[in-house]
Amino acid sequence: MNKIIWRAVIEIGFIIFLFYSNLLMGEFERSGLGAGKGFTWAILDIFTTTNFAIAVIAAIIGYALVEFLRHKL
Repeated sequence: MNKIIWRAVIEIGFIIFLFYSNLLMGEFERSGLGAGKGFTWAILDIFTTTNFAIAVIAAIIGYALVEFLRHKL
């Protein structure tokens, strides 16, 4: 049981990491303000309560979908 929980935590954490890295990269693209305002501003801009809630919900849905497909196929 512990192995299943740790696997879920690691996979959900990785999905959250990818979400935040994508947001950070977006801050430094053409439309983002990160290039002009700096790295610290970009970090503070992406780490919000709303973004965290979106990341957690998306990660749980993504994990459930991958586990469903893993067991189905």
